[in-house]
Order: sequence, then structure tokens, then C-alpha cells
Amino acid sequence: MEKILGNLPDRVAKAVSVYWATRENQAQKQESAGRADQGLRSAVTGGAQMDGFITLMTEIIVEAGIDEHFIFHNKNLELPGFFRPTKEWDLLVIKEGQLLVALEAKSQVGPSFGNNFNNRTEEAMGSAVDLWTAYREGAFNKTVKPWLGYLFLLEDCKESQRPVKVKEPHFKVFPEFKEASYAKRYELFCRKLLRERHYSFSTFLLSDRKNGAKGIYKEPAEDLTFELYGRSLVAQVTAFGKG
Repeated sequence: MEKILGNLPDRVAKAVSVYWATRENQAQKQESAGRADQGLRSAVTGGAQMDGFITLMTEIIVEAGIDEHFIFHNKNLELPGFFRPTKEWDLLVIKEGQLLVALEAKSQVGPSFGNNFNNRTEEAMGSAVDLWTAYREGAFNKTVKPWLGYLFLLEDCKESQRPVKVKEPHFKVFPEFKEASYAKRYELFCRKLLRERHYSFSTFLLSDRKNGAKGIYKEPAEDLTFELYGRSLVAQVTAFGKG
């Protein structure tokens, strides 16, 4: 495992750099096409910002012993759901009719964190519940429990680090949410996804625009690092993917 995850900080830094470079390129293309009035949305609608992370996780899976033709990250990403017909994931590992891995890699930048936070959390929780219910009902796998991963990258800025007040017109919110910034809320969210076993593992990264282009990032929670995420992923692939 040490060999597979060797030089991991540098590899994560490269993925972070790709993320910011992709966003910048997409924004410039939108502006050149005369749609600059879309603002920051121009850097969102193009997709592919998280491709650096998908590439990194694909490399890790291959190094752990899975042939690349069992890995899906560009097409054929649909899995059956229970509450809806299908859900498209960001990366799948399917070998011999068994779903080994399903991954989500998401991000958010400012300035609008409020509504987007709610959308992101609801999406992640809904996807997990849908997958595990479909699994329980026999939609896929008979002998292997899938490994479900969630990766989140958040822009590190004043808006994401500023304490946010909560409204409590009827009942008190849980104390950890009081005066918690959106960065803290996302950290809590990723931790709770893991502890409530909605996802097999989750990881949470912070990166600002200026330094992120250089590959600089932060891991604010020691229990949500990419190394721990990678170790859990490798353990799943090694246990069920070889042979």
C-alpha cells in the first residue's frame, strides 16, 4: 500500500492545480464566446473540473491491481437506483459482474455558498440512500459490498470561512452548527457521511484561487484526509479486485 500511495501529496497537488486551471480555461472560453455576463457560473457549466482527481483515483486503482478496462470514468457511469431508474456516478469499478467502487467528486466556489451548500448535501445524501437501498433490494452484487466514496473540494476564502448564523424559530439546531462557517459545515457534513455509514469514506479539501493554481491545498480535518481515503479505497480494491 505504501508503494501505491507513494508521493501522494504531490499527486493531490497536481489534481488541485488541474481543477483551478480547468475552471480558468472554461471561464475564458465563455468570455470569448460573448457570455461573460454569466459571471462565475461560466466556470461551472463546463464540467470536467474534477478530472484531475478522477485521473488520480484511476491511477491508484490500477496500481492496486485492477485492469483499467474494469474502470469507468468517461461513459457508462449509470447505476440502477431504487427511488429513480438510474444515477450517474463520477467513477465506477465493475469486475465480473460485481460493483466494487462508486465515487463522487464534487466542489464548490463562491460567492454563493448558502443555496449551493443545501443542494450539495441533499444530492450526496440522496445518492447514497438510493444506492444502498438498490443494493439491499438486489439491483447489483451478491457477494461483495460496494465501496462508496465522496470527495469534496471547497474554495478557501473569506466567504467560506465566515461564521454563519442559523435561524431557530421553533427548535434549537445541533450546537456544532452554531456560528459554523460553510467550510466547517462541509467538514461536519463529510464526517457525518462517514460516521453514519452513508459513504465508506469521505475526504474534504480546501484550496484558494491564487495558491490553488500552484497546487496548494489544505486538509482541515485529520480524519478526512486524502491519504486515509486512498488507504480505504486501496483496501477495497485489493481485497475484492484481484484474481
